Amino acid sequence: MCHDAAMPTPFAPLRISVGLLAVPEMATGVLNGLYEVFTFVGPGWEMLTGWPPGPRRFAPRIVAEDRTPFRNLAGLPIAPDLSFAEARRFDIVIVGDLAIGRDEETRGRWPAATDWLRQQHAQGALVCSVCTGSLMLAEAGLLDGTEATCHWAAVDQMRSRYPAVQLRPERVLVAAGAGHRLITAGGMASWTDLALYLIARFCGEEEARRAAKLFLFGDRSDGQLPFAARVRPRQHDDAAIAAAQVWIADNYASETPVAGMTRISGLGARTFKRRFQIATGYAPLDYVQSLRIEEAKQMLETTDTLIDDIAAEVGYAEPAAFRRIFRRATSIAPLAYRQRFRHVAAVAADKAA
Repeated sequence: MCHDAAMPTPFAPLRISVGLLAVPEMATGVLNGLYEVFTFVGPGWEMLTGWPPGPRRFAPRIVAEDRTPFRNLAGLPIAPDLSFAEARRFDIVIVGDLAIGRDEETRGRWPAATDWLRQQHAQGALVCSVCTGSLMLAEAGLLDGTEATCHWAAVDQMRSRYPAVQLRPERVLVAAGAGHRLITAGGMASWTDLALYLIARFCGEEEARRAAKLFLFGDRSDGQLPFAARVRPRQHDDAAIAAAQVWIADNYASETPVAGMTRISGLGARTFKRRFQIATGYAPLDYVQSLRIEEAKQMLETTDTLIDDIAAEVGYAEPAAFRRIFRRATSIAPLAYRQRFRHVAAVAADKAA
């Protein structure tokens, strides 16, 4: 079994180094996508929502045979940060998708890159691939005797040239080897599954869900609202309103939340509503609803509590009212929301088991 995705790997460092291997055959879409996602895990959430991020950070670097910038087969530029000789030890190494024709020979190819991959794996790195990048891992001998997946179009190449690989072409993500330190992902778009898996493994499932929301990973057929998170209310210096906010943070399920906040503030009802809007940017009832819906979303993401029970716990006596307000806020029903964001746990557990 792989690591429990609900919590980060206990021994994970606070700064997780990621080596993105680059060769001329590499497409830049996955390379750049992984670089940006790993760069913004943590800081991106804080930047866009105002909420504090988790403590762990990824430090991605592009690694090639030397630091000389080059262009890939499509003519797009790649600028390595480090050479193989300089890049001595990474926590994670990833080989992206390679533009390899079905009749092109891969045996004996990339000697410097495959030697570096073997060294990294021997030193304890997780070695990963996306799409046809698994051909390079196979060429390095790292997949011999282990399960792996690849792009469906590369299955025949893999089977004929690297028969020692236990190919699982039906899988999107496969974690194999001692300590599950060999991770292969299927087609090119599966780089997002790999990213979520690694974020969950090193930083915990909550951070992976944040990344899914931040980058809109997953089903987008219902638009952006299912991915939206509550933005942190703006800072202000109105002490009466701040006291009301502190109270409502623990009492949002109250039957009369706005009346309770008004009482705590010591202000008249009309004055309270006016000052609350000015200080926070929310009408008082909208603020309460946002707290309730955000708590409901958290429970849907992390528990198996019945939806009607969640409704009652966050302050809705009528489940129908909760469903209506939840759908208005997210554009989907609570059950659909639960199923959508459970995919993060599925990527980190079921798909890689």
